[in-house]
Amino acid sequence: MSTSTPAPARLLLVDDDEEACRLLAEVLERESYEVVPALSADEALAKLDEVGPFDAVLTDLRMPARSGLDLLRALRERDPAALVLVLTAFGDAAAAGEAIRAGAYDFISKPYDIAALRETLARALGRRRLAGVRRDPADAPRAGAPASGPALVGHSPAIIEVMKTLARVAPSQATVLVLGETGTGKELVARTIHHFSERGSRRFVAVNCSALAEGLLESELFGHVRGAFTGAAAARPGLFREADHGTLFLDEIGDVSPALQARLLRAVQEQEIVPVGSETPVKVNVRVLAATHRDLPELVRQGRFREDLYYRLNVVTLTLPPLRARRQDIPLLIDHFLHALGTRHGRGLVAVDSEAQRRLLAYDWPGNIRELQNVLERAMLLAEQDVIGPEHLPADLRAPLTGAARPAAPDGGPAGAAPLLPTLEAVEREHVLRVLTATGGNRDETSRVLGISRRTLTRMIQRWDLPRRS
Repeated sequence: MSTSTPAPARLLLVDDDEEACRLLAEVLERESYEVVPALSADEALAKLDEVGPFDAVLTDLRMPARSGLDLLRALRERDPAALVLVLTAFGDAAAAGEAIRAGAYDFISKPYDIAALRETLARALGRRRLAGVRRDPADAPRAGAPASGPALVGHSPAIIEVMKTLARVAPSQATVLVLGETGTGKELVARTIHHFSERGSRRFVAVNCSALAEGLLESELFGHVRGAFTGAAAARPGLFREADHGTLFLDEIGDVSPALQARLLRAVQEQEIVPVGSETPVKVNVRVLAATHRDLPELVRQGRFREDLYYRLNVVTLTLPPLRARRQDIPLLIDHFLHALGTRHGRGLVAVDSEAQRRLLAYDWPGNIRELQNVLERAMLLAEQDVIGPEHLPADLRAPLTGAARPAAPDGGPAGAAPLLPTLEAVEREHVLRVLTATGGNRDETSRVLGISRRTLTRMIQRWDLPRRS
């Protein structure tokens, strides 16, 4: 008895960049996929009516007129089981959150790894064949859901994985434990989870557990009745009740005393608290997010952290990479912070000269993103002519880049192991900005000088958030 060879999977590829669309189509066709290209969302929907259905749709996110999100929603309305992968050059949590919550199978950042894209597509198609029906329509985004929120910035593989996990877990009610060194942005991640959850319109309450003494922290969390202790002249509800139907973020949970850990376990597990000085339990409805820079499993082994509380908090874990492990994100973070700080301090666009940027890229950043933000704020305030130079940086970054004082190499290797050179993207961005400034922001002239199309230039300006005018 003969067996028939299964027909190749049919893909609808949507990208308004005709050249990028053609190149990716050729790559996928070499993998034995049948690819139908479309240069807009409207054309994609027309192709769907004309030659559909398709096994999967790959769509760019940022397109004129109707975006990839608009197309995704239209496809899901037609077929709740539609398999859609979103491709974009804009690696941000808001886009990832919207795409995933709207029903996208995955979110892939450009410039993407072809091997990773090939593997993701094969896995998606394989799971669809096994499952038959992928998702329940109830997983579609709720009406009125916020479209944007706190911004996680970066396009490194490590931070993109964080964004994708965050986008999937945010709509749930799961407790999330955020791990990472001090300054890596754990509270920002917690606020993003809250924003993209059903509790996003309710309160987000944050408390630093290491900043308060045990007795004061207990009263802050659970509240107290009048006369519960000396100075308790009036009752206080506590942070659990203030966060009722919202989110409570317990930062530095690893510093909580064992005695208080027992009360926290009951609050998290039973959604019930007992105010200090009272014997009457109070029901609450709170999603708890926790964070720490400590090694909790080691604290559990040492008997300094309750094992049952650890497992109750560790339903989903998000581990944030240190800045030295995602150096390619530093230019994006510099742009992001300089724009935000410029707005805060009433300053215009502040540039970073090549030598200062070289030092920012080479430094090891023990304080991570928080240290980078503080360094840039100081430098911005000291820069006389809206250009940050090495003289505006702290002493650690002004040290000679040779010998013992040399910061870590850009690839994360040992100090002095490699010449300190800027990334290709950093050089490209600086050159594009220089030509834009020289032409007074004239995109046609800038495109001619650079030898690229106007569309490519526009994409560069959007990707690097360059000023629209000189």
